[in-house]
Amino acid sequence: MSTPAATPSQSRWIVLDRIRNATQSVAADPGQRADAYAALPRAYLRRGALSAEARIKLMIERLREYDAEVIESTPAALPAAIAAQLSASGKRTFVAPEGMPTAWLASGFDWKIDHNLTTAEVELAEGVVTAASCGVADSGTIVLHHSPAEGRRVLTLLPDWHLCILFASQVVETLPEYFDRCPGTPAIHPSDKDLSLGTPAIHPSDKDLSLGTPALATTISGPSATADIEMTRIKGVHGPRFLHVILVRDEI
Repeated sequence: MSTPAATPSQSRWIVLDRIRNATQSVAADPGQRADAYAALPRAYLRRGALSAEARIKLMIERLREYDAEVIESTPAALPAAIAAQLSASGKRTFVAPEGMPTAWLASGFDWKIDHNLTTAEVELAEGVVTAASCGVADSGTIVLHHSPAEGRRVLTLLPDWHLCILFASQVVETLPEYFDRCPGTPAIHPSDKDLSLGTPAIHPSDKDLSLGTPALATTISGPSATADIEMTRIKGVHGPRFLHVILVRDEI
């Protein structure tokens, strides 16, 4: 008599069990797994060596290498800097996350606040303005945790133009340093001292660098660009064609 074929779910566990038995790298219970994880060798670079000024300079350099436009601002001049960027864009209709600070909503523009906007409504917007959670200077990457001031992922995928507000105190040098800022459970309602800017705080506090583990994170390294098999580079396939960043010098 033939043996009944395993279901897809059973097959998955059979394969995983074989991998565990072969590698012996994963322990059986959660406590053992935590110990095994803590014991993993970490010979890679975990902490940057740049000064604060050099770290910000590197972040700006990397962003510009990706064809992002970067300007610098002080916290006090931020609302005016946002208004200037919006005016220079030549666009009039912008979508904004529901938790974005009201001081960032420059007058003279048509703002669509995301109170559960439909996909079609988001697509009609010419641009989007958001906060950010972190910047990684080594790769020039901006990280969004989609807090109320950063908005849903769809807001930063559909519009063609994205203005992102990044504070100097949010910039780390290396990717491991970003992960060090994300311990614990997801920050669903971060306080105003949380650098994820979960509440409408224009100037994040430098006393609390913890971001909390995000339920969802989006990494942005310049405007969206891709190339087909013939290496024809096309912008805007997977997100905005134009990325503008205001780097706010809140700590340097």
